[in-house]
Amino acid sequence: MPRASCAKPKAVRVFTISAGSQGVVETEALPTQLPAQGFVWIACARREFEVLQAQIQASLQLLCGTQLVDLHVSDLLNNQLPSHYDYTSQYDMLVFRRLAASQSETDPAEPAQARMKRSGPPVLKRIDTSPVGFAVFDKLLLTVHPADCAVRDAYASRLLNATTAESRSSGVKLPASPADMMLRIVNQIVDGYLELRRELTRQLDHWQSELLRPGTRFTNWSSVLDARLAMHQLDEICEDQRSAVQDWIDSVETWPEGGTPALVRERELLKVRSRDVLEHIERVVHHVRRMEQSAETAVQMHFSAQSNRTNDIMRTLTALTAIFLPLNLITGFFGMNFEFMPFLHTSTGFWWTAGFMVLIVAVVGTVFWRKQYIARTRG
Repeated sequence: MPRASCAKPKAVRVFTISAGSQGVVETEALPTQLPAQGFVWIACARREFEVLQAQIQASLQLLCGTQLVDLHVSDLLNNQLPSHYDYTSQYDMLVFRRLAASQSETDPAEPAQARMKRSGPPVLKRIDTSPVGFAVFDKLLLTVHPADCAVRDAYASRLLNATTAESRSSGVKLPASPADMMLRIVNQIVDGYLELRRELTRQLDHWQSELLRPGTRFTNWSSVLDARLAMHQLDEICEDQRSAVQDWIDSVETWPEGGTPALVRERELLKVRSRDVLEHIERVVHHVRRMEQSAETAVQMHFSAQSNRTNDIMRTLTALTAIFLPLNLITGFFGMNFEFMPFLHTSTGFWWTAGFMVLIVAVVGTVFWRKQYIARTRG
């Protein structure tokens, strides 16, 4: 029967996965032999992989007849490495940067040193892009996760729950191979970002409404610019993810065909799952780019609205200036220091001049109002 997981996350977790009656069994120590049917999953944190590197390499040599090359060990220990795929004649290696709502990875030996803080809205600050490493052997899967990786513990719990009678009756199937399990974990990592879309969309929609609201003075420009930069960085991360998975799919196409119908079907299911993971990544790329374009469009529409508002103000001021310009001309004309001028010494000259000025204002104002030069601007 599977062993219940402890409340405190373990640094190294070892699972034996088989299609027999035992199903999934979690052990305390590194295995000394492979199961006759099934495979072994060794999941460890990055810091513990560095500390237990010699023991893990010795276990790989014992179980698989080979060890990880030094370059791949360095890749698994690098928490800033982008997503990529590589392979040898003995195993395949995939580094996949996760997009999860979690805290930034820290080194347990030096807790004060944290990864680079992400700017922008709170939802973007909570997205952790630490890499997860996969070394895929024929009957063994080695995964290297960030410290306290929720993806590892969540999938481990799903594996242990899949062996119950209720899960078996509902059709829950265990992974058939290390490659199948790697794709399931990668798919769970990708789906973890898809769950953040609603909150991220809500934040950007709020900014759009604030930017386009008439009469508001938007001052949170630093967060908008930081969000645009963060979305661009996420776009680059997703592109690396897509490229890595595409390289994996191309590598699977070159594998030799299986000798039995079961192996052929397993290969086809592996290709189908790989394409499904790639489709999920495409959805993430599409959403990230749409959010980036949405933020850019909101900024452009805000400045366009402000420009139109400024043009309306200048048009109104110009119309008022044009209305009072004839009045300034009349007052300037009668203000000249001539002794003899028409209407200057008559008793009704002032009233005729004032009436004429009012008439000019009424006529010009009516013309400008009909041409909507001084019309009220609607929000």
